[in-house]
Amino acid sequence: MKIVAFDVADYEQSAFDRWKQAEALELLCLSDRLNEKNAALARGAQGVSFLGHSKMTSPVMEALRTQGVTFLSTRTIGYDHIDLAAAKELGLRVCNASYSPYNVADFTVMLMLMLLRKAKVSVIRALVNDFSLDDLQGREMRSLTVGVIGTGKIGCAVIRNLSGFGCRILCHSRRENPQVQGLAQYTDLDTIYRECDIITLHLPLTESNYHMINRETIAKMKDGILLINTARGALVDSEDLIRALENGKVGGAGIDTLEEEEGVCHVRVGTTILDKRTLLYLKQFPNVILTQHYAFFTREAAQDMVDSSLQGLCAFACGKENPREIRLPD
Repeated sequence: MKIVAFDVADYEQSAFDRWKQAEALELLCLSDRLNEKNAALARGAQGVSFLGHSKMTSPVMEALRTQGVTFLSTRTIGYDHIDLAAAKELGLRVCNASYSPYNVADFTVMLMLMLLRKAKVSVIRALVNDFSLDDLQGREMRSLTVGVIGTGKIGCAVIRNLSGFGCRILCHSRRENPQVQGLAQYTDLDTIYRECDIITLHLPLTESNYHMINRETIAKMKDGILLINTARGALVDSEDLIRALENGKVGGAGIDTLEEEEGVCHVRVGTTILDKRTLLYLKQFPNVILTQHYAFFTREAAQDMVDSSLQGLCAFACGKENPREIRLPD
């Protein structure tokens, strides 16, 4: 089987090198982002693997189809960069990647603790030899109620992490996860908005939950609510979040992924003048921790994503069940 991997980053190379030893696999690794112009590089390949920088639009997939490609695999959990309707029309099968949930779960709790203890202000003060305690009084997790929206693998791991802090944990998901039993209480979203001191998001992005955190839902929350997003940027309306930070309704935000991050996150911009006004404004708040969409970024996760991506393509080619296959729209 021939596979062409696009978007290959330096940190993935060792994982791909291990796969190159497989006798039944012809693997070509390219650093180029996949697009309509270079799709011909996949000629003769059954499958292609790519990262989120490669936008799988209908023209790109049509170009791949003409080269003989029938299987697509993204080395990301999210797949909103793939036009699934076009993939179905072209007869392409699509799968995503997976990795252990502990990286994002640990990062999520770290953001909570940093916001509770006002770590951003403390660190910045220390850089200029200001070791005062003014406005640095924090809160303890054990006295708070935390809401976890989404209880898949990552949300469940967050709940397990939080269970050691002694806080009250509420959660919400389309389907209840039996692993949560005894650790958290399932409830509706309005109850989470009304009763929680911290809310953390662990959902894929869909049409139904786009901008689920907005002016109306924030208004239902406690004054001083802390919001954490390590899932998908477009779950949160950034402009509504900014207004809520400005008027004090939101007491702080831990943001690892932002709707306006395209073209900035995972890119070395150098001295380029950025036009990401929302991103630049958000990062200046003393009670906002904004990171570069890297909650997932561990050595273990990079290996897992390469492995699961290539395993998915091989399963397609061998006619085996692929647990990571993405259901295409009806």
